[in-house]
Amino acid sequence: MLGFFRAMVDVLVERIGVPRAEAVARVNAVYGTRESVTLDLQLMGHELPEYWAYGLYYGSDSRGRSPVGDPVADADIDFTALPVRPAPPKDSPFWTVVEPEVLSEPAEGPGAAEAGP
Repeated sequence: MLGFFRAMVDVLVERIGVPRAEAVARVNAVYGTRESVTLDLQLMGHELPEYWAYGLYYGSDSRGRSPVGDPVADADIDFTALPVRPAPPKDSPFWTVVEPEVLSEPAEGPGAAEAGP
């Protein structure tokens, strides 16, 4: 089951562009509290991870359709118009992965600290 959840996270990151920490939090929020993971695998295994991952991120369109992660089936869905489900609150226990910090260059440019007065 863990491999299936990891595949869902990969879909969220690689195909939708969600940061990995948020993708893990979304999966944890929905599936991390389930008591019967074995039953979930039997049910979830009937669809690809893309199907479940897209459902974690997107809501339904104006015609009640949800994307399934299949380019052919989703061809006539306007992804820019789809509602995005909110991520779990940042202070919730679902956020178990920390994104690495991105260090920015100083405003003066590289080497400015060595320049001296």
